[in-house]
Amino acid sequence: MINKNGWLTEAEIIPSSNFDQRPENTEVKLIVIHNISLPPENFESENIKKLFTNQLDFDSHEYFKEIKDLKVSSHFLLDRRGKIFQFVSVFERAWHAGISTFNNEENCNDFSLGIELIGSDTTKFSKDQYDSLKWLINTLKSFFPEIKSSNVVGHSDIAPGRKTDPGPFFDWTKIS
Repeated sequence: MINKNGWLTEAEIIPSSNFDQRPENTEVKLIVIHNISLPPENFESENIKKLFTNQLDFDSHEYFKEIKDLKVSSHFLLDRRGKIFQFVSVFERAWHAGISTFNNEENCNDFSLGIELIGSDTTKFSKDQYDSLKWLINTLKSFFPEIKSSNVVGHSDIAPGRKTDPGPFFDWTKIS
């Protein structure tokens, strides 16, 4: 259930400051599915939470120096056990999609919700993640009637050539 402030009551809330207001009169109509691991292929959630809340120690791993200038967030993060974390209210614009286009409309952050799955382009996702993701998508579709099944896409679909996630191991049939 989503409360009046846009927070999922079943999620662990970890507020991020990496968001801003959606343009006035913008309808949420898109869900973008991502994958993330920090550093790459590390499937623990702590570094991701720190990245989304600007608390990541960029000197703690060589890879982190490459991303030290990023200010990013997502609405939701699903860990390998299917636990849901929320960083940004669904009413606000999280910074997850970057330069992107959906149905000839640019700036997908304006009208989308971002869901990150802990994983990578080289690994299968867990059954628990698919179960939570399917439940979350259905919950969001019920709350935002403009989100149709055809409006649930991968990051690679809205930023082709720039992004590859959720990757070749993501099984779309498990969320339909």
